[in-house]
Amino acid sequence: MTDGIAWLAEPQSIAWGGYSVVIAPDLESESLARRIAETAHRPNRPRAIGELTGRQVQDLLQGLYGEVLDGIALRHGELDEWSYVIKYGGWQGEFGTGTRPVDHGGLHVYHLEYEEENGKPVPPNFAYRHDENLMCAFNLHLDGSWGYGSPEGDPEVVAAVQQRLTAAGLPDDDLDDRAVHRACLEVLQRHFGLTLPRERILEDTLPTLLLTGP
Repeated sequence: MTDGIAWLAEPQSIAWGGYSVVIAPDLESESLARRIAETAHRPNRPRAIGELTGRQVQDLLQGLYGEVLDGIALRHGELDEWSYVIKYGGWQGEFGTGTRPVDHGGLHVYHLEYEEENGKPVPPNFAYRHDENLMCAFNLHLDGSWGYGSPEGDPEVVAAVQQRLTAAGLPDDDLDDRAVHRACLEVLQRHFGLTLPRERILEDTLPTLLLTGP
């Protein structure tokens, strides 16, 4: 029994402000974190600062910058063949694909992100990229008024994911956004085998990189 990823749909599942998690197989977690740091819009130098809990990371950012959202840190870990990276601080809008996308060199990369406190409100999003190609992306409210209201990307992957969504009864206008969010995560969990160790992320220490000025 694994924790899966559906628990991300809970309010403030990782930290205030939402979540941004990157998962990839067959790569050391620190290497994954450093690839992610390279895609930040502002130049930075990722600095290893030891193993910290999520709460300790947020306290550190507040102590260094005055506000948690004024800094960025990346906690990372591994579970079986998977590596994962969790962003903390003011990550919203601060990362792109960069000159070398995280998935360069044939890596399979799964990105789950939700700006929970964005007042617009922005729906949670999923993107799967492989070797600098978009394989599948959609918003996890299946909201057609936003981009990627249904799966887009590689036709074969999209068809398989859409089949899973349909089998799960989605979209379903009778469900509220949080229920749709959870149901979509459950579909992704089953289809791609994605999982995150909830207790380890929420309670234990993990290696951490602080993104500092160049």
